[in-house]
Amino acid sequence: MSDDRPSILLVHWHDTGRHLGTYGAAGVDSPNVDALAADGIRFDRAFATAPVCSPSRGSLFTGRYPHANGLMGLSNLGWEYGAGERTLPSLLSEAGYRTALIGLQHESWDASTLGYGELHAVGESIVSDFRYCELVADAAESWLDGAGGAPFFASVGFWETHRPWNVERYAPAEPAGLRVPGFLPDNVWTRDDLAAFHGSIAAADAALGRVLRAAPDDAWVIFTTDHGIAFPGAKCTLYEPGIGVALVMRPPRAWGAPLGPTDRLWSHVDLVPTVLEAVGLPLPAGVHGVSHAAWLRGGSAPARTHVFAENTFHDRYDPTRAVRSERFKYIRSAEERPRLVLPMDFAAAAVSWGLGSDHLRHRPSEELYDLAEDPLERRNLAGDAAHEALRAELALLLDRWQAETGDPLLDGPIEAPPVPRLRLLGALEA
Repeated sequence: MSDDRPSILLVHWHDTGRHLGTYGAAGVDSPNVDALAADGIRFDRAFATAPVCSPSRGSLFTGRYPHANGLMGLSNLGWEYGAGERTLPSLLSEAGYRTALIGLQHESWDASTLGYGELHAVGESIVSDFRYCELVADAAESWLDGAGGAPFFASVGFWETHRPWNVERYAPAEPAGLRVPGFLPDNVWTRDDLAAFHGSIAAADAALGRVLRAAPDDAWVIFTTDHGIAFPGAKCTLYEPGIGVALVMRPPRAWGAPLGPTDRLWSHVDLVPTVLEAVGLPLPAGVHGVSHAAWLRGGSAPARTHVFAENTFHDRYDPTRAVRSERFKYIRSAEERPRLVLPMDFAAAAVSWGLGSDHLRHRPSEELYDLAEDPLERRNLAGDAAHEALRAELALLLDRWQAETGDPLLDGPIEAPPVPRLRLLGALEA
């Protein structure tokens, strides 16, 4: 196989963020992710475009922001790509790649519309008949064993580590031995929830190890997560725990990639242009991401100075937009909301029982944080005269991004699509 046309294995997990051993999460059992990072590149500043499953994945596979590709909310609640959107598997299929979806996708109610040549271990719908990681690993091992010949693109999606975490399936960790992330209250409720979450991570990591061992040695391996963990202050927010994602790559050795950790800014919209340039294919019109291919091949390429993120819908409307530089973040809310809008998948979970009432206080329309001095994003500098010039600069950048990418929020509130009754049956599992 030519080094210019490597096979590509992309593995993606639900709701994990960077809560992994290689990213410093103490007590997490993730030896296979950690080993991949030790053998490849670990991006320490990779970000989702949205803290919600379908919108974040839509950007990953189109290179376009959710408000541009149409996937502004959950696909099981009626959201779909807009007409004419082109996905990475469809582009690679047209170029002669053998393409396969193995396991989970969360972009469309109908996986056959996504451009893959083959579908394996794919449930009949997004939220019913899903396949646990062990079954996905079975299918991936079998497919990879027979994937000789033409270069391939295999997208391997795990349901894990999405809630609920069945303790009979995922043996929980010991709650007393955990280190609670700083943005969460440290109490028995949080620890019990984290212990179950850690059990799910361990199961997913074991399945990942099986998939990695079945991959060809010269394949380009990419591991990522869709957005932050399903805990208050993370998933469904534009704070760091909501949009920060794991991204680990093992490029072909012949590329001479700069292995080890990197603080290079990365957005999920960058995957499509990076892959296409790396394999010598042109970019389709309208791609928003930037390519890191030259850098991955041992050369130089301009690094990002900012990433952008948005939230519009999960199970309710919460229109927010953000821009993040290397040090600062500016968030703008289009409507009045409490500080945290808890999604249904953990609003009634144990961690929320011990949350107190602070999350119910008013969320300001503008937020500005110095991430170096205030990594937990607790001191809002938006009303501070000493930071007014910075606030105005980032606000202008956000305005420009919204205008250039055609954000419909500029024209007023965004309506949810009609939800077919069939899809409502599984809404609580999204």
